[in-house]
Amino acid sequence: MTILDYAILFGFALVILGVTFAAIRLVRGPTLADRIVALDVMTVQLVSFGGLAALQSRSAGFLDVAVVLALVGFLATVCLARYLERRILLKAEELT
Repeated sequence: MTILDYAILFGFALVILGVTFAAIRLVRGPTLADRIVALDVMTVQLVSFGGLAALQSRSAGFLDVAVVLALVGFLATVCLARYLERRILLKAEELT
């Protein structure tokens, strides 16, 4: 086992730890913005998981999955941010 294999395993452990902490933040909140950021962090962590899987298997197939997941995650974050912005604007209009 080479040092690269150990580094990949260490990377997997860190990614799993990061996804766990982000999942806790996703569940606990407390605000919608916190949940959106946690979801985005989880998406980035899963993209890095795909990259690590591609390194470990020495196959580019996982990179295609990672790129698609990154694009979907980006679009989801933009949509959720726009939803949050409109929700805040509607609340502000109700108060005036």
